[in-house]
Amino acid sequence: MNNENVSRPPLTAEPPLRLIVTGGGTGGHTYPALTAVRALRARLQRSGRALEVLWVGKADSLESRVAAGEGIPFATVVTGKIRRSSNPIKMLSPANVKDMLRVPLGVLQARKIIKRFRPDVVLATGGYVAVPVGMAAARLCHRPLVVHEQTVRLGLANRSLAGRATRVAVSSESTLPLLPEKTRANAVVTGNPVRPEVLQGRPEKAVHALNLHGFDPHRPTVYVTGGAQGSQQINTLVAGILPWLLSRANVIHQCGPDNLDGLRQHTATLHPELAARYLLTGYVGPELPDVLALADVVISRSGAGTIAELTALGKAAVLVPLATSAGDEQAHNARHLQETGAAVALLGEPTPQTLGAAVDPLLADPARRLAMAERARAAGRPDAADRLVDVLLSVVAHEDH
Repeated sequence: MNNENVSRPPLTAEPPLRLIVTGGGTGGHTYPALTAVRALRARLQRSGRALEVLWVGKADSLESRVAAGEGIPFATVVTGKIRRSSNPIKMLSPANVKDMLRVPLGVLQARKIIKRFRPDVVLATGGYVAVPVGMAAARLCHRPLVVHEQTVRLGLANRSLAGRATRVAVSSESTLPLLPEKTRANAVVTGNPVRPEVLQGRPEKAVHALNLHGFDPHRPTVYVTGGAQGSQQINTLVAGILPWLLSRANVIHQCGPDNLDGLRQHTATLHPELAARYLLTGYVGPELPDVLALADVVISRSGAGTIAELTALGKAAVLVPLATSAGDEQAHNARHLQETGAAVALLGEPTPQTLGAAVDPLLADPARRLAMAERARAAGRPDAADRLVDVLLSVVAHEDH
């Protein structure tokens, strides 16, 4: 055998970068972490270096399923959920006290995992599961910790970790003044990572995939969504103005699978001309990037992931915040965009009439719609995943020196 032809790795090849990622409970914490992992792996591959990842989260959770789907090894820790209340005494409920006592056990479990895996850096993206892992990394194992916050105001979990973090990555400039001075010194604005495929949609593909050939190309298209499960509130608001709305626009209405039959009955009597411009669907799957590319106006919730996508794409939007979101974060997100003219926020108790009043100027005036879209795009950070990767690599490089 001729050994000269055997391919060998260079002697100077760097060892794999070892990353622990933690965060989850909701898609808002889970999917930015996944996007960051993908971006980091791609960056390292281009330089010939491998990435070894361990996701630490809660058993039988969204993050465990996402990690499994991506082929990422997964380790579990116990965690406690703090039930919020404006009354401090109610915060000391039996359920809260029981969960608080679980946190030290989770920290010890996380410490064992971290010592065994020996990460170069730990990325925490929020959710209660991030607390024991972040605390074990920063305080007990002295590993660099990068905390990423998706919303304008730091969530409860990230707030508890920010003071111990090596760097705090935030999604908005407006977050910086809200941080304690010590935390602000370690903060960097990266934006909220958006899946690359969301930015690559093509309008004509949505027309063909969803059979939208009855849509009027001379009218704007409105995309209504309440997230994967739909939103009864948004569905009710839209149903209350639907004939009026269809007289002015094409509408793609993603209502959630459980709401489909009821809305079909409600819309069965639409005039055929209006019905031709209306698509009611329980769920939008792989076509979502193309639907977003086709949409001129989006009516939606204002979760961090939704805001990141709409601003990265530059979409005019009417936002209906989820009133029960943790820390009222959706209202803060929506209000922040409204203050910069990048969206309309329906705060308080919206009605079909207030929704119609918010949408009408955007449908009637293309210049106004375009101006809002441009202000949304100015607030967006489509390169957020790469910016977060920069932070992770800079922390690792500093540790190496």
